[in-house]
Amino acid sequence: MNTKKTITIFTGNYAPEDTAIGLYTSQFATFLSNKGYDVSVITGFPYYPKWKITETYTDKNTYFTEIIDGITVFRYKQFVPKKVTFWGRIKLMLSLTWGSFQNSKKIKETDLVICLVPLTLLILPAYMLAKKKRAKLWIHIQDFEFDLAFQSGLLNTNFFGNLIKKMVLCFETFLFNKATIISSISYNMMEKAIGKTKFKSIFYFPNWVSINNINPSIAKQHNYINPDKFTLLYSGNVGEKQDWLFFEAFCKDINDEDIEIVIVGDGAYMQKLKAKLKVFSFIKFYEPVPYNELNNLLCSANVHFLFQKTDVQDTVMPSKILGMMASGKPSIITGNKDSEVAKIFKENNLSGFFSENNAKQVVDYLQEIKKEKNIASQIGERAKHFVLDNFSENTILENFEAKINSIIEEK
Repeated sequence: MNTKKTITIFTGNYAPEDTAIGLYTSQFATFLSNKGYDVSVITGFPYYPKWKITETYTDKNTYFTEIIDGITVFRYKQFVPKKVTFWGRIKLMLSLTWGSFQNSKKIKETDLVICLVPLTLLILPAYMLAKKKRAKLWIHIQDFEFDLAFQSGLLNTNFFGNLIKKMVLCFETFLFNKATIISSISYNMMEKAIGKTKFKSIFYFPNWVSINNINPSIAKQHNYINPDKFTLLYSGNVGEKQDWLFFEAFCKDINDEDIEIVIVGDGAYMQKLKAKLKVFSFIKFYEPVPYNELNNLLCSANVHFLFQKTDVQDTVMPSKILGMMASGKPSIITGNKDSEVAKIFKENNLSGFFSENNAKQVVDYLQEIKKEKNIASQIGERAKHFVLDNFSENTILENFEAKINSIIEEK
C-alpha cells in the first residue's frame, strides 16, 4: 500500500503552459511532489494563451498520459473555440469536464483532491472522485469566471440572458458548497467567496513571485527591448479584460521619439489590437517568451504597464503585476478605484496607479519618471521590496503545505 499522502489536482491549465494559472498550478504541484507527496494531475491539452492546442500535442491521442517532473498528468483533448465567446467557453468547460471525469477513473487512491477554478465545472468530477475515495475536496479560486463573463458583456442582458445568469450563479454556489475547504488569491475574492457560499472563512493562498525567477541582479538585456529607447512593456495575455481603448487614447497623447512600446503576448484580442494600433510606428509586437526568458524581458524594460477597465472592479491582484514589480522597474496601472490593486497601492504608498481614465494624466506621469531617473529607481525599488516581502514563493507554499497536512489529517 502507498504510504505517501496522495493528491489529485483537477485544472484546466498545466505545464507546458507557462503563464497564469498553468504556471502557478505546475509550480505548486512540483513543490508538493518534491516534498514527498504522490501527485497526479487531471487536465486538458495545453492551449492558452493562443486559444489553440499547442502544436506538439495536436497529433496525440484524445486521452494521453505523460510524466512531467515526476508527476503523472492525465490529459483529455478538449474542445477549444476558434472565437472566444460565452458559449464557446461553456462548450470548452463541458468538453473538459467530460474528459476529466473519464480520466478520474484512472486514480486508484487519493487523500486530497484539489480543483482549480477556473474551470468551475471541473468541481463536478473532482467532487465525485473525492466522494468515491473518501478524500477531502479543496477548491482553489483563481478567478470567478462566470462573473467575469457577465461583466465583460459576453451574455446578453435581456430576460433570457438574466435568467441564464441567475441559474448559472445558483449552480456555481451549489458546486462551491461541496468543498471541504475553499481558498483564493486575494482578500476581495475571499470576501466574495464567503458571500457566494456557506463558508464563514476562506483560506488565503495568493499567487507568488520567486526571487530566483525574477531577479534584476542576474538579468541580461533581452533582444525584444531596444536599449537606445525608453521602453514601456506589456507582457501577458491580450484579451477583452484589458482596457485597450484607453491604451489607444494613451498612445495618441505620446509625442516623444525616444519612447517605444513593446507588447509581448498572445490572446483572443491580439489580431484586433494589431489592426487598431498599426498607425503607431513606435509600437512593436512580439510572440510570448518562454518562462526562462521572462526575467531578462521584464528587467530590460524601463516601465511596465497594465491598463484595466476602470468600470470593472477587479477582485484580484493580477499575477503579472507581481513580476512587473519584482523587476525593480516602475509600473503604470489603471483600474477601478475600489479594486484590490488600488487598495494595495494606497495602503503601501506605492506609485503608478490611476483610476480616472485620464490619458493625459498617465502620459504626464510617464514623462516625469522618464525625466527623473532617481525617482523612477526609488519607485521601482519600493515596489520590488513590497512584493518580495508579501508574496514570497517559499513562505506562501510552506503555509499551503501546512494547511494541506491539517486538512488531510482532520477527521
